[in-house]
Amino acid sequence: MVNQNPEQKARDQIDALLAKAGWVVQDKKKIDFSASMGVAVREYQTDVGPADYVLFVDKQAAGVIEAKPEAWGEKITTVEDQSQGYANATLKWVNNSQPLRFVYESTGVITRFTDGLDPHPRSREV
Repeated sequence: MVNQNPEQKARDQIDALLAKAGWVVQDKKKIDFSASMGVAVREYQTDVGPADYVLFVDKQAAGVIEAKPEAWGEKITTVEDQSQGYANATLKWVNNSQPLRFVYESTGVITRFTDGLDPHPRSREV
């Protein structure tokens, strides 16, 4: 696509990576949790604002992805608090009483991951 801002380019790359990994990527206005075992919903509403992506596995919320432009590559770890905030937030339309386990930050080129059930949660590049 032409005339895209850097963050939209990153989201397009993230969409492609998710699809390649078997996820069905959906817009928040057209959610169908039955479309696949793994559904990634863009701009999913939380009580702290929209998360770039919320990941659903077998219709259950499991994780979030915070998208940033490729230029953020060397400073992607600076948004871990933001993505963790979405993981701890209350999601609209579903009952999530626990924080979401899987937290990602991605530029579409660099992706970092934190497992909330790790005894000492820390991000690592995947």
